Order: sequence, then structure tokens, then C-alpha cells
Amino acid sequence: MTDKLMKLLSGDILEEDVYMTLSELCRSCHLTTEQIFELVEHGVIEPQGRLPAHWRFHGINVRRIRRAQRLERDLGVNLAGAALVLDLVEELEQLRQRVRRFEN
Repeated sequence: MTDKLMKLLSGDILEEDVYMTLSELCRSCHLTTEQIFELVEHGVIEPQGRLPAHWRFHGINVRRIRRAQRLERDLGVNLAGAALVLDLVEELEQLRQRVRRFEN
């Protein structure tokens, strides 16, 4: 991706069919590769691919990273706790969507 496109990707809204490399994700989130490795290790984000050189990340991971950073900064939650909170929040969002479908 070009630097111009990376500036566009700095927002929270990315579709799931957008994929980013490790370096693109680092630039988009202003993180080092070591910080991304730590997020992967704790389950905050999950790469597609076996080796870091081949990793691809769904665009939605940018939002997960930013939410994890806010949980750490604002509530003092560690990365393992942030991963759990994010999973529960996403599950809650999915359940709310299902309820809305049944209500209509």
C-alpha cells in the first residue's frame, strides 16, 4: 500500500475483506513489530498465515488494536484481559444483531 493509502486507513472503519501485511498494520497503528507480536501472542489479534513474513491481517484488527490500547490506557487492563474483553464485546454485538433480526 502507498503512504497516501495508509493515511486513509488511519480511521477505525475498515472492512473485513481488506487485508494488511505486518508492516502495513504497524504503520497504520503506529506500533513496532514487537508490539504486534505481543498482541498476537495474547490473542488480541489473529494473523492469517504461518510465518510473520507471510502474515496478513483483516482490516478489522485495526479497531481491535485501538480498543485494546484504550482498555490498557484507560482501565489498566493487561493484554490478556483486553483480548477477553474484546472477544466478549464482539460476541455481545453479534447477539444484539441476532435479536434485532428476530424483532423485525
